[in-house]
Formats: sequence, C-alpha cells, structure tokens
Amino acid sequence: MNEKREEHRLILTEDGSHSIYVPGLNETYHSFHGAIQESGYVFIKRGLEYFAGNQDRSLIKVLEVGLGTGLNALLTAQWAEEMQKKVEMTSLEAYPVPKGLVDVLNYPGKISSKHAPGWFRKIHHSLWDEAVEIHDLFVLNKVMAKLETYPLPFQEFDVVFFDAFAPNKQAELWDLSVLDKVYQSQNYPSVFVTYCAKGQLKRDLRSLGYQVETLPGPPGKKEMVRAIKPGEIESKH
Repeated sequence: MNEKREEHRLILTEDGSHSIYVPGLNETYHSFHGAIQESGYVFIKRGLEYFAGNQDRSLIKVLEVGLGTGLNALLTAQWAEEMQKKVEMTSLEAYPVPKGLVDVLNYPGKISSKHAPGWFRKIHHSLWDEAVEIHDLFVLNKVMAKLETYPLPFQEFDVVFFDAFAPNKQAELWDLSVLDKVYQSQNYPSVFVTYCAKGQLKRDLRSLGYQVETLPGPPGKKEMVRAIKPGEIESKH
C-alpha cells in the first residue's frame, strides 16, 4: 500500500458519519452507506456481541486488523461500558490516518456515551506499542506494524475484526498464509468477522478449519462473513 497520506480526504456517509477516501487506492475506510452502521453491524453485533452471547468469559481479547479511523475501537469501548464486560484489543495499523483528519472525524458526536470524545482522543493520541486503558473496562494496544510481518501470539484472541482494505486493494493481507497466521493466533473457540464475502476468502477460511457462515450484510452490502474456530475452551480460561 503506497498511497500518499496527503491525499486522504474526509467524506460524509449516508448515516451522517464520516469516512476517509484514499484516491491512491480509489477506496474508502468505511461504507458510503454508513460508516457507523457498517462497523456496528459487522464487527460489534456479528462479532463481539455474538461471541459474548455464546461464551462466558470475564475478559474478551480482540485482534483488529486495521485501526484506521479508530471507529471500531470507539464502538468497542462503548460496548464494553454498556455491557460491563472487560475487553482488551490489539489493533494493527501500518499506515496511521493523518492527525489532521483524525481530529475532525465526527464519530464521538454520533455515539451515545458522553465519554466518547475523551475515549476517541485517547484512542488516537495514546502511545503506540503500549497497552493503554481507554476506560476501566477497555484496554487498547495500538501496534504500528504490518500483519504480514508482525509476530502474533499463539491462541490468544477470542474475536478477530478483519478490517483490511478489500482483497483487490490489499491482496497481501488476504493471502492464505496470512489468514493461517491469524487462525493460529485465535483461541478455542473464537470468532473471525469481516465485511468481505468473496468466494475465495470463504474457501480459504474453510481450508484452515473455520466453520464459515455467510450472513446478511450491513445496509448497502448483500453479504458478510463470520467464521468460527471451533474447539474446547482451554484450561487457562
């Protein structure tokens, strides 16, 4: 991904929340049909909320591929507060969004919690490669690294938010070897969710051992994918 950072441009999506357009990739960080509603549906409702509803864990560990605008992290902070569940998120990002754009994103004003502006500042202005408490129930570790080269821990994560740019824009992140690396980093059982529903992705996920579900997509998108890594909960949990 070699886009020039100065080319990033703020756009308004159909639900009134911002996204960012990258002309060098001819791609946006979120759906034109609504950034918040897409992230809330794909990653929170179909990922985090689904896992929490099926597994009784005192702490949920999330791996996010693509911190991007910080929207998924903000929505996770909101969910953790509302549900009174402890969440630790490790979020990988090789190309941080320029600070000038981060500071004008309107997500805090679109989130119901009065604490959202403070959380959002912490998400973006905290140090990299350091676990930071965004609030009492949500800890974020932002890692400035490429997924392809970053050494993921073994059998650590309960939920994976796979939010990389589309396969035709960042093909290297959707390679079978990279998906296998993510699979190995997941706990038993655990959940992988992504907005992408390409046939090749589903075939690759099945080949690794996931149980793959094709679910209705968020507004404006026909389908999405949730993949379950089945198995017993290990004794350490």
